[in-house]
Amino acid sequence: MTLLLYPGAGSDSSHPSLVSIERTAAPHRCVRADFPYRKEGRKAPDRAPRLLAAIREELQHIGGDGPLIMGGRSMGGRMCSMIAAGVDEQPAPANLVGLVLISYPLHPPGRADRLRVEHFPRIEVPTLFISGTKDTFGTPDELREWTSTMPKRAKATHLFIEGKGHDLKGADHTIAGAVKDFLDRVIR
Repeated sequence: MTLLLYPGAGSDSSHPSLVSIERTAAPHRCVRADFPYRKEGRKAPDRAPRLLAAIREELQHIGGDGPLIMGGRSMGGRMCSMIAAGVDEQPAPANLVGLVLISYPLHPPGRADRLRVEHFPRIEVPTLFISGTKDTFGTPDELREWTSTMPKRAKATHLFIEGKGHDLKGADHTIAGAVKDFLDRVIR
């Protein structure tokens, strides 16, 4: 089993919650990856097509045909969910068995009219959403509403961490434990 994780737009693969997930997921293989703009020292993310292409390249690089779970924080998780839905006009990885989406950015703060959910009905694998109850990128009610558009086989499950915002600061242990439980359930 391989767990491929990407950071949010303003961070890199050394983000404490990704490191915590890697430690907790052991002995499962965990790959914490960075997008090209981060590797090049830039702060502004590339557009979605380049980010999606980078994920496809990373999937080829890590190889393997064992079970794959992808995801990450905020933008990183969103891009992985778009790969799972085939937004880039390529099929989802054949060995994809789950998604882990931490602080999914449902919409920009204060812009509930700019939803990022059009691909949800095309996600076919079990998906874990972990969010804070005070996340300005989407409330628990909004997230439940839109994840209900996912196919039943996607088995969208939620963990809402009380009082936490988009950064989920101080919740790394809780996040890592929830991801480990999800991995164990999906792999079984």
